[in-house]
Amino acid sequence: MTDVLRRGRASLAFSFLVQGVAFALLVTRIPAIQGRYGVSDALLPAFLAAVPVLAGVGSVTTERLVKRVPPSRLLRWSQPVVLLALLGVGAGERMVELGVALAAFGLAVGVLDASMNMLGVSLQRSYGRSIMLSFHAAYSLGGIVGASLAWVGAHWHLALWVSYLPVVLVLLPAVLVGSRWYVDDRGAASVAEGQAGEGGVVVFKWLLPLCLVMTVAYIGDSTVSNWSAKYLQDVLGSSEQLATVPFNVYMITTLLGRAIGDFGVRRFGAVAVVRGGALVAAGGFAVVAAAPGAWVGMLGFTLLGVGLCVLVPQTFAAAGRLFPGASDAAVARLNVFNYVGFLVGSPLVGALGDLWSYRGAMLVPMVLVLVTLVYARSFGPQPDRYGGGHERPRTADVGRGSNGL
Repeated sequence: MTDVLRRGRASLAFSFLVQGVAFALLVTRIPAIQGRYGVSDALLPAFLAAVPVLAGVGSVTTERLVKRVPPSRLLRWSQPVVLLALLGVGAGERMVELGVALAAFGLAVGVLDASMNMLGVSLQRSYGRSIMLSFHAAYSLGGIVGASLAWVGAHWHLALWVSYLPVVLVLLPAVLVGSRWYVDDRGAASVAEGQAGEGGVVVFKWLLPLCLVMTVAYIGDSTVSNWSAKYLQDVLGSSEQLATVPFNVYMITTLLGRAIGDFGVRRFGAVAVVRGGALVAAGGFAVVAAAPGAWVGMLGFTLLGVGLCVLVPQTFAAAGRLFPGASDAAVARLNVFNYVGFLVGSPLVGALGDLWSYRGAMLVPMVLVLVTLVYARSFGPQPDRYGGGHERPRTADVGRGSNGL
């Protein structure tokens, strides 16, 4: 069984990496996509907003589908759809073709994100120790690879389909082969459900604190993704070339933080890691808001990568602990707030920047991320809310010093 779990972990990590590549190739070539299809500046936000909205629909649909179809099967077939939809975005010629490709991408991404994290939570339960951060580290690595490939395409002025086709030709068969080793740990889930009594039902008011943390994490992430370059150049007076550095540094520190984060969870516990991450992220926003120049601003964005990187993986892991007998449903519902934060974050900072100041706008996500401290206890072992008054068994990463497998 150890070999089965290890193969399952490796194949799932590869799926996270591939998703990072695909998403980065889409979002980093938005100007080229806009130019290819002649999308106006007024219409572009509608196209961009449609992707996370449809992804939310896909995530909600996944919650219903997993009652009959294993998450591994949903992941096996949604990931090729994402890659083919990406190719469709690059190969189309008319705006209606762009709309269809983005719609397919959004819906499939919702299914993909939900099913990947379902399998991650399930594998972590089987391992008996924290491994969720390693999966999201693979996603961050994929984002760096995808952004680098996008830079190559832009640098050499390659057509979108020329940039996307080799990537799809390599990754599509690879994910289909790798999907043979996905692990659906339904047996452990059944045991957990038996331990939790009525734990097969997701009570939303108990999930809500984690939903708020997920939303806040993605507000912070989208702030860096969409506003770091503009902030450094327009507010802190950097050059255009230097303004591209903070996002790359943010991605690298996110990767490094997630790569070592599981060790921190095993040593200090999830609650301490989440609290530490929230404090570091808030400090990062404070440094950005008060920065006298570009280099101090980059230090702030670096701190944001270190702080924010732990929140999303640990939020998914906490949902699995909170509802051990219904972790798939909990993850699917929680995943929707990924897209809520993405939709809210960038417009929020932009509106506050225009009405007030961009320095002041950076204080808003700082305050929001500190809200995580209020709900940090939700990331620890949970009381048995279904009777008996005992804590649920520690099924994942909340224990300290676990040897695991």
